Amino acid sequence: MAELEQNEYQEPTENDKEITAFVTDHCDRWRDYRNTNFMTAYLEYERIFRGEWASEDKTRESERSRIVTPATQQAVETRHAEIMEAIFGQGDFFDIKDDLRDVNGNPLDVEALKAQMMEDFKVDKIRKSIDQIELMAEIYGTGIGEIIVKTEQIFEPATQQIPGDMGQAAIGVVEKSRIAVKIIPVNPKNFLFDPNGTSIDDCMGVAVEKYVGIHKVVQGMELGIYRKVDLGTASEDTDLEPTQEVTQYRDQKVRLLTYYGLVPKEYLDNLEENKEVVELFPESSVADDYSNMVEAIVVIANEGVLLKAEANPYMMKDRPIISYQDDTVPNCLLGRGTVEKSYNMQKAIDAQVRSHLDSLALTTSPMMGLDATRLPRGAKFEVKPGKAFMVNGNPAEILYPFKFGETSLNNMATAKDFERMLLQATGTMDSQGMVSQGNRDGAGMSMAVATIIKKYKRTLVNFQEDFLIPFIQKAAFRFMQFDPERYPSVDMRFIPTATLGIIAREYEQQQFIGLLQTLGPNTPVLPLILKGILNNSSLTNRFELIAALDQMSQPNPEAQQLQQAQQQLALQAAQAAIAVDTTQAEQNRAEATKLMTETQLMPQETQAKILASTTKNLPQGNESNEFDKRVKIAELMLKEADMKNKSKIVELQMAEKRNKVAGMEEDFLDQLTKELSNGR
Repeated sequence: MAELEQNEYQEPTENDKEITAFVTDHCDRWRDYRNTNFMTAYLEYERIFRGEWASEDKTRESERSRIVTPATQQAVETRHAEIMEAIFGQGDFFDIKDDLRDVNGNPLDVEALKAQMMEDFKVDKIRKSIDQIELMAEIYGTGIGEIIVKTEQIFEPATQQIPGDMGQAAIGVVEKSRIAVKIIPVNPKNFLFDPNGTSIDDCMGVAVEKYVGIHKVVQGMELGIYRKVDLGTASEDTDLEPTQEVTQYRDQKVRLLTYYGLVPKEYLDNLEENKEVVELFPESSVADDYSNMVEAIVVIANEGVLLKAEANPYMMKDRPIISYQDDTVPNCLLGRGTVEKSYNMQKAIDAQVRSHLDSLALTTSPMMGLDATRLPRGAKFEVKPGKAFMVNGNPAEILYPFKFGETSLNNMATAKDFERMLLQATGTMDSQGMVSQGNRDGAGMSMAVATIIKKYKRTLVNFQEDFLIPFIQKAAFRFMQFDPERYPSVDMRFIPTATLGIIAREYEQQQFIGLLQTLGPNTPVLPLILKGILNNSSLTNRFELIAALDQMSQPNPEAQQLQQAQQQLALQAAQAAIAVDTTQAEQNRAEATKLMTETQLMPQETQAKILASTTKNLPQGNESNEFDKRVKIAELMLKEADMKNKSKIVELQMAEKRNKVAGMEEDFLDQLTKELSNGR
């Protein structure tokens, strides 16, 4: 009897039915909103990116050509490659701020914790998942990821000693378990959300619906993740398929709806707090249906079979769904992607190229006008190389080749202009790697590249703030909760390190090289410029080169000792020169004082001698005239002596100025001596 009960299915309770109805009712309304507003555009965006044609993509009824030009594909891949290079191009795409407190009195090794997370991310292939999410963001406008936690069994090679035989060892494998935190890309076609919300946390709930293999659901039942219920396969819904195919595979599939959000507390059977629920509103009120709500995870299969319903099991009570906008649409959860930006120009390019190809069918294919009365009975007329025609009469009169007009060569030129507008709208570059708009000279190129870099940075900021850092934080919280031995529970702060893509790094490289050419190889900031060039390079050994450059920048002890010895010698030489200059300056001042005194006394002495000579040896009888002559001669001599005296005074003044300059030089040498003695 016990074995029979074990094989029985679990019957749904009244709470199970109510929570299933609550979730499916809301998800049905959200699905209608999504399908009405976005689903048609999503399907066409996917076809444009993959280059697939559909009848509803015709630009006119008479259109026969089915070509889809690759302009949008190029724009999507260019932007996608640039963002991925900016995120993962430098190796580490996040960092941990070193402001953590000690754990149990022991300091936490931040670098070891970061290396451990990076290793786990590599094992769980986080980079590949983020690559797919970012690509879907470029196509549909919104990147969405679902974080899952699972226990994986891994096998490692090991050697064990055989008991009783000291010389023999058994070689085999050891089974271990590890906690894996993965992020699953979610296609916006499979995503449901509350239209009243502007973010994941702002919505009442979000849901992911998709087809999965029935074996995965059965495996979850065997592991106790899902309830054991009677489950069958689901009908086909092509909108939920990951890609559009001619025919979809229909067997062994289950339609799975995973809901993350708020549900009434009383619907959860395993919640102990249900006994304390307090009714705040009348049962007839609409508000009563949305009172006393808790975060929960609900999994429903095939639109009515409840597989799982439980309160949010994560310690931070956060929703394991992350989304970001490729280009911001204010007050909206969904964003704007590259395909949406290029949509109008893509349709114009396709219409122009298709009209050109359709015209070729009328202008280049051979068409013939025939006189049907002169053809043999039952003749099937076809134009082929080397084919002979049977006619009754002159062929020149019966057969007449003709064509409808000529194909214009302006069609392709017009399509080229439309492509330029498309690349301008998306902020990308053309296939030759050159800027599509702007001058080709240095200034025009710099301005165009700067504009492109700024547009990429807007997307990069959205990705970092809304997706990358929230994902790393949520992953760290789950590691702390389910793998506490390897990840201690601490408050960590993560910093994004992705800042520049390949275009921006090449642009900065050009600036560094231009700066180096301007300053020259002998500039003191040469190590800093070289370090910046190496940081922006894509060399595999750039870290070794940077380490060698840092080591070269460190001072050599022997060179320091030699430099100190040279400074001591220079100090002694400066002191000796100062002593010599001081003695010479004192001698110059003494001589200048003596000359000044002699110069001041010289006019008086000369005047006295002249006065004395004018009164001696005067001729008798003509004393008056002779005295006047001598007085005039004396005045002339005094003037000449005065001029000589003034010239000497000027020379003395110049000498005094030179002495002042020498004194200033002496003060400067004193100051230099003090600085050298202080080791400056």
